[in-house]
Order: sequence, then structure tokens, then C-alpha cells
Amino acid sequence: MAMTTRVLSVALPVADQDAALAFYTGVLGCRLRHDVEVWPGVRMVEVVPPGSDVGLVLLPPGSPLPMAVRLGTPDAGAAHARLGGGTADVEGVVLHNEEVLRWEGVPAMFHFSDPDGNDLVYLEDPATEGE
Repeated sequence: MAMTTRVLSVALPVADQDAALAFYTGVLGCRLRHDVEVWPGVRMVEVVPPGSDVGLVLLPPGSPLPMAVRLGTPDAGAAHARLGGGTADVEGVVLHNEEVLRWEGVPAMFHFSDPDGNDLVYLEDPATEGE
């Protein structure tokens, strides 16, 4: 079974989330997928370009949410263990979460960096449920 199912979203730094949201929806024709306060004072805005399932997460500089590519995985726990949260450490991978984050109402997830320092997030992909 493949560890990665698909690209879910890519984060982009924006100076002003409201202005960016207006640009991406009003000018570029993206549709709004999420505009939520993930915890007090931390807002996540995600838009989706026409004809695509891959979202663009619009984050301000200094956001505690990772500026990362978000990937789907069928099993976040197994992926975390394979990348270094267990016995099978992958050289050069840095886990930013000691364990898989599990919050009610959102997919299980964790943040890591590849050997080149690129930030990635694995989220359990709801598209793989029941497979």
C-alpha cells in the first residue's frame, strides 16, 4: 500500500488573509473550501482553483500552522512510525510532532520535514476510507 495518496493542499504565505481571499476568489475564480478559526486567534483559509481538488491554504507570516504541502495518507499512525516515530527512522526526516495529532472533527495528522528541509503535513485521507 502506498504511504501517500494525493496532494491535498499547498500553503502560501499572504500578508492579509482577507485581501488574499478576495483576490483568489474574486479575481482568480477559486472557490472557498474552508475559512475557520482552528484555535483562538489562528485562522485557516483554503481556496480551490477551478477544475482542481488541490487546495491553496492562505496563511499569514508567523502562523503557527505549518507553511507546508499537505499530503493524504491512508494511515497517519503508520506513516508517522515509518518516518521516525517508531523503530524505522528515515535518515534526514525531521518529525515536528512527537505523535500523531488527533482532534475531534479533523483528520489525524502530523508535520514533518523531508531530508531537504521542505515542510510537509500528512493527514489521514478520507478518500481512502473503506479501501
